Amino acid sequence: MALNYVWIAFFLIAFVVALCKYIFLGDTQIFKLIIDGTFDTAKIAIMDIALPLAGIMTFFLGILNIGERAGAIGFLSRLIGPFFNRLFPEVPKGHPASGQMMINFSANMLGLDNAATPFGLKAMQSLQELNKDKETASDAQIMFLVLHTAGPVLIPLSIMAQRALLGAANPSDVFVPCLIGTYVTTFVGMIAVGIRQRINFLHPVVLAWLLGITGAVGLLLWYLSGLDKARLETFSQVAGPLILFAIIVAFIVGGIRKRINVFDAFIDGAKNGFEVSLKILPYLIGMLVAISVFRNSGTLDYVVNALGKFFAALGLNTDFVPALPVALMKPFSGSGARGLMIETMKTYGADSFVGRLACIF
Repeated sequence: MALNYVWIAFFLIAFVVALCKYIFLGDTQIFKLIIDGTFDTAKIAIMDIALPLAGIMTFFLGILNIGERAGAIGFLSRLIGPFFNRLFPEVPKGHPASGQMMINFSANMLGLDNAATPFGLKAMQSLQELNKDKETASDAQIMFLVLHTAGPVLIPLSIMAQRALLGAANPSDVFVPCLIGTYVTTFVGMIAVGIRQRINFLHPVVLAWLLGITGAVGLLLWYLSGLDKARLETFSQVAGPLILFAIIVAFIVGGIRKRINVFDAFIDGAKNGFEVSLKILPYLIGMLVAISVFRNSGTLDYVVNALGKFFAALGLNTDFVPALPVALMKPFSGSGARGLMIETMKTYGADSFVGRLACIF
């Protein structure tokens, strides 16, 4: 219901703003700009997002099915069970959803968002099967969505790659700020939802896991802070893909050990890739077009300018304001935020304060 109101508001507010620009400013191109952007965004949603996503979904859901049949997903579910059973009390012990969520979080942490998407959709599908009220998100789905949206990324590979393409002197210099930022957002999101869902964070098991994760992040930061520029860039470029490829190979080897037909298992899982992609396509196009209309009408610029004046009136430094469009777009569209991030770096420079801040957002 909330998404319904947001979607409607995007169109209505954009129409009012565009009409005012036409009447009071004489902008005769505003409506053409909005409609052209609508067509372009709908095309991009299919050609640049949906079709590549379908291919990625097909492959990784096939790999995931091998992992399930080989027992790897069940093993992960049992491994993290003591923590997830309390964080997601609606999910039965040993349920595949726990392992699927863990793989999704792992792919996210490695900065492999394309790989994380199919795992996340599969996990949400499994949680929906457990959901008694199919029209309302369950507590487990809400917690999973918040943690996923918080973006717990340890190695922001795609961000650093884009910075390198745009000529950053040190593409990995946002690594530590990104790690700190994503840890804080994930932790705050978990606590906020947990309080609403009455989760006992003081339980010894939950507390031990949270302290353990915090300690692991601290150790990683300590280790990375001692690396020189060349070694840090090598670590950033190699670690994520290496671990993901190792997981794929481990699933296949596990399937061989279980004496299952690995390729048949892959095909059975891969068949769901296109089905899941088709299911999310209408939602994807609807939101991306709405965001395009909101942005091309100039409404987003007005919002950012108003926030800038508000912070200036409070006597605060407003150097961060040009990066706000990325932060405002991120909750609605990851691809939209990425486009704004690239645009910000092109405008202000990859090594500028605003450029680096856009990357962190």
